[in-house]
Amino acid sequence: MKVMTGLCALTAAVMLLPAVASGQSMSDIKALTSEERRAYFESLSDEERQAMREKWRAERKAHREQRRAEWEALSEEEREAKRAAKRERKAARRAERREKWESMSDEEKAAARQHFRERRMHRRDHRQHDEDES
Repeated sequence: MKVMTGLCALTAAVMLLPAVASGQSMSDIKALTSEERRAYFESLSDEERQAMREKWRAERKAHREQRRAEWEALSEEEREAKRAAKRERKAARRAERREKWESMSDEEKAAARQHFRERRMHRRDHRQHDEDES
């Protein structure tokens, strides 16, 4: 029954996506579940996918320019405070990951390594695909 409910929900989402998505921003797409995103992208034509990529590139560029302007407006003391806060957050994340890793069994570590390898290969393949389209 759960499978049927999930399939119905996914089908409804897929049917609604083309109507809602013409002009969705990157944040709208990120809000979807992975299944909804996959279904949405599969429903797009090649031209629509390319237009979406170009739109997202423009959004990212505008966001980077805004962040750069905000950074340049900061005083040197404010910049150094932000740098220090970032270093602290990074050190805390590293410590959390290290603690988690050290608490894992050998089997869990092997599975995690395999997962990381697969992610790395997927990203490499994705980058290659994007380069081929350019």
